[in-house]
Amino acid sequence: MTDQSEWRFSDDRGQQSTAPRPPVRVLAYIQAGATLWDLGIRPVAIFGSDHDGPDPDRAKAGTLPLADVEYVGAGSALDVERLLSAEPDLLVAVSYGGGHVYGLAAETAKPLEERVPVVVLDVSQARTFGEIGDRFADLARSLGATGRPDADQDLDAARERLRAVVAATSADAPRVLALSPAGPDQAHVARPEMWPELRVLTELGVRLVEPAEGPGANWATQSRADTFALRPEVILTDIRAHAAPLEELRGSEATPTPVVPWNPEPLYGPRDHARFLGLVADALQAARAS
Repeated sequence: MTDQSEWRFSDDRGQQSTAPRPPVRVLAYIQAGATLWDLGIRPVAIFGSDHDGPDPDRAKAGTLPLADVEYVGAGSALDVERLLSAEPDLLVAVSYGGGHVYGLAAETAKPLEERVPVVVLDVSQARTFGEIGDRFADLARSLGATGRPDADQDLDAARERLRAVVAATSADAPRVLALSPAGPDQAHVARPEMWPELRVLTELGVRLVEPAEGPGANWATQSRADTFALRPEVILTDIRAHAAPLEELRGSEATPTPVVPWNPEPLYGPRDHARFLGLVADALQAARAS
């Protein structure tokens, strides 16, 4: 083994993983796996969280080729042997703070780490969207991915376009509300400052609506009436499989409002982020044209 061939990576817990050579069989939490795919690394398998079911959530999977990437399950269906059945030489997970491996019980994560290197990346609100993206890019490069200049150029162009759209509507900026429908009578309304991707929109000038103060660090759970009393002109709606359909919440009598599909567990690669910013720009233009 030489210094040149040995693979090393320090994760966001401050723990360093090593291997004789860069890992090639990556098992990842679905969000991490989809982000790595956007950056040029295809995982061999993915797993979900307690919110997920026996099939992968396509909203979280991005453009992952699911026919070629094994889904090993989620929640109580996961144990060490089930995870190791994909024969990974690296597991990539995310954390929402404290180094906890999201989606895996502690009694599963600890013995797993004794048998395969585990890299945990922090995707909590303590970090900016760009910082999280940089960490994923660092990991992808360490695994052999090469840069995609066109992807970065597309992202820069999407940011500039959104800035231009915001500037054109600044005198009467549309009110944008991010939410996760919970059925016909209730919604979880996002507190924008708690979501790295939503903070990007705020930094670019988008007028995100704040729910009322109260319980809930990331979400304010509100009635249907209170939600629409916020007068949204553009809605970012949670499209993960466990969220209720937006039409169920707003009903057939609702005034048509531009809607942007939103995944609160976003991919941190440039292509997916550029696409999201483009959809927001389209919705803002549609709101002002109506």
